[in-house]
Amino acid sequence: MKVLIINGSPRKNGNTSIAVREMEKVFAESGVEVETMQIGNQAIRGCIACGSCAKKGKCVFDDAVNEAAPKFEAADGLVVASPVYYASANATLIAFLDRLFYSTSFDKTMKVGASVVCARRGGCSATFDELNKYFTIANMPVASSQYWNSIHGRGAGEAEMDEEGKQTMRVLARNMTFLMKSIALGKEQFGLPETEEHAWTHFIH
Repeated sequence: MKVLIINGSPRKNGNTSIAVREMEKVFAESGVEVETMQIGNQAIRGCIACGSCAKKGKCVFDDAVNEAAPKFEAADGLVVASPVYYASANATLIAFLDRLFYSTSFDKTMKVGASVVCARRGGCSATFDELNKYFTIANMPVASSQYWNSIHGRGAGEAEMDEEGKQTMRVLARNMTFLMKSIALGKEQFGLPETEEHAWTHFIH
């Protein structure tokens, strides 16, 4: 099993990283190969709707998005972690995810997705919902935990004091591991769900 973790925080050892590390430890204990990419501190621009990815098979901007694409394709699961800014994810992370999901044409069906959010106080559930949208538009099951996947802290290292938040991350990693392994067994026995040709409906007269 392989998991790709995208850390959208600009701080390498910030509170979001504390949540990610709790998951990394569980994945390692479970024999899951994990790679974490820190993208919140990179210069990643948004999609310009040029359509070049449909012809080139990759984004026209050759940055961390194209670096992550083959890793995402090879992974059984994707974790997306972000600090909360104005009840939303880091804008750099959103730009990254918009381009990653749009520019990659490989089938994401039954790759397991999980979002993780970190805030001082409020905005976690809104950001959690925002990030889950990427999974649920791509036929990706969403892993859950004992609580919404959030951890709290403002100053550097404060999330270490959120014992429930850290536990939530460990439970999430265990649940995600179970789900990935169960899906792998299901694919061996039953294959992937039957597909239909996509019915594109445009509300224009």
